[in-house]
Amino acid sequence: MEWPESLPAATKLFPSLYSSNVHEGFCPTLPQSGAIFAFLQPNDVDGLKSQLLSVIESFSSSPQNPVDSGATIDEKGGKVIVEATARIEVGAHLIGPCYIGPKAEIRHGAYVRAYSWICSEAVVGHSSETKHCVLLPGAKAPHFNYVGDSVLGKGVNLGAGTKISNLRNDGGEVQLRVNGQRIGSGLRKFGAILGEGCQLGCNSVTNPGVILGCNSIVWPNITVTGVHAADSKHR
Repeated sequence: MEWPESLPAATKLFPSLYSSNVHEGFCPTLPQSGAIFAFLQPNDVDGLKSQLLSVIESFSSSPQNPVDSGATIDEKGGKVIVEATARIEVGAHLIGPCYIGPKAEIRHGAYVRAYSWICSEAVVGHSSETKHCVLLPGAKAPHFNYVGDSVLGKGVNLGAGTKISNLRNDGGEVQLRVNGQRIGSGLRKFGAILGEGCQLGCNSVTNPGVILGCNSIVWPNITVTGVHAADSKHR
């Protein structure tokens, strides 16, 4: 399928991944052509699940045992891998398979579910929940957030109470709205892809299938739908 040219590529959404900057720990390889959200397809051989499992299998054991910090873990479905310099607080719960990168923070009451890929210096905060998603280096979901089936770029910050909705009420295929067109994603669950530097205000919501270009701003209490270019403002 040919995707509209207005659909932003990974190189435009996450430029720091393709610059000379070297990030600690592991980051995913995102598709540079075609639809970036194909990365969220559960059965894609180059998708999130496959890449994360490869990273986890490269460890013989976790460099840090989060239980020592007062967290609880569930490894019935896969290993929980936590880099040695990550900060894990009392009361966090982690479900494998998942990966927590160097200097990342998993704060009290965080719920890190399977296939969460939390890169270096990213934050999952109090009462925030993640599943089948990537927080790229420095992305933050710090207070009462939900992030599912999504990719958050470097420097993204979710205001307190911000939710990324990943499932239609009728359970149908998530549609993207691009220049007035509706385009099927092929995904039943698809939250948002937020380019680097996006700032979302408190209690905002992204509907399923949102893509925001770099440095977009969403005001508090606003619900966003569709695909939007860099520096877009939603108020």
